[in-house]
Amino acid sequence: MSPPKDIGAALSGVSTQIRAILEACLEGRSLGWRQAVTLGHAKGIDLHALCVTADLMREEQAGDVVTYVINRNINFTNVCIKKCAFCAFSRTLRSEQGYMLDVEEVVRRAVEAQTLGATEVCVQAGLAPNAHGRLYPELCRAIKAEAPDLHLHAFSPEEIKYGAGLARVSIRQYLLELKEAGLDSLPGTSAEILDDAVRQRISPGRISTDEWVEVVRTAHEIGLTTTATMMFGHVETLADRMRHMDLLRSIQRETGGFTEFVPLSFVHTEAPMYNEGTVEGVAPGPTGNEVIRLYAIARLMLGPTFGNIQASWVKEGLRVSQWLLGCGVNDLGGTLINESISTSAGASHGQLMKPSTLRRAIFDAGRVAAQRNTAYELLNVWTQESGPDPLDLVDAGRFGSYDTLVADERFRYRRRR
Repeated sequence: MSPPKDIGAALSGVSTQIRAILEACLEGRSLGWRQAVTLGHAKGIDLHALCVTADLMREEQAGDVVTYVINRNINFTNVCIKKCAFCAFSRTLRSEQGYMLDVEEVVRRAVEAQTLGATEVCVQAGLAPNAHGRLYPELCRAIKAEAPDLHLHAFSPEEIKYGAGLARVSIRQYLLELKEAGLDSLPGTSAEILDDAVRQRISPGRISTDEWVEVVRTAHEIGLTTTATMMFGHVETLADRMRHMDLLRSIQRETGGFTEFVPLSFVHTEAPMYNEGTVEGVAPGPTGNEVIRLYAIARLMLGPTFGNIQASWVKEGLRVSQWLLGCGVNDLGGTLINESISTSAGASHGQLMKPSTLRRAIFDAGRVAAQRNTAYELLNVWTQESGPDPLDLVDAGRFGSYDTLVADERFRYRRRR
């Protein structure tokens, strides 16, 4: 990629060190994590130049189309054997707010989503005590039996490790069984920060960095794509963030199996480690400039290999996500019917984003809107607004809230024998 003719004007007045790094990126040179740390301190005109550079690289790598997917989240239980310090979603076995959807209800929600235009269901949950080793394959088969064309995006690396342990098989054997049962791809969540010192502080006893990488690499090897995420703005350093992205890039260069990178701002509102003081030095999430810098740097570091950088409207809100379209982002994620995990943590933007609302934000940013599937194949493309989608005509209250779910006696968690 050669620098555009007008890049000199865009970089005018930028500090010498920042300018040299940005010019090197525009010339196609790889951004090292130490250089990325330097960019992580950009302020004022340096920050503006960083965003301009990220936007230029986005245009070169992804074009002017901004994509989204119509999908539904099905978080089938909030009961979990782990107690991560950042998680406000999980409940203990004895909690009065513990719930577990039965297989029939999971399938009903998947089919309902498909009738409303969804092409994907994302199935994730807590690590249920007393679950049996075939629970996850059973869910896959049941969903696919009723909705064979629905893309099943399910089970974090943490859940894969847990399921394989319950089934007493290797990670590879378990992934192969899930694939045979209908699993199409994995969410790359439970990554948080891929540094064991950080993980020991915020989630002791959870999946390690090496184990997370093993699950993801193995999934890619057998033909299952995954996303890649990073939760930032809590106890990690700038260097931790950049090394995390550098590790993801090394995996992508080896396997090519990541479909997108999704930075996730830490939501502190209900997080135990912030509110209960269980972890020292916890920040109340990233600042606005930290979010902008992180997304722009992600485009510079990961754009050449990932292609797709996704803004999380659940974490950032749609207004900030729209602004991030000028900072390297080319995807706004999904409609996320029934998103529960961020909502329970105190995020104020969750539950459902209607397709027409996403398109309006995209058009207002001067970009082309497109509905995609999970594999980033374009299904519908618009340069201006058209008629409503089926999902646009539905009252969001139809799907219920997290609060109503945890109070629903039909799904109260019962100890399995």
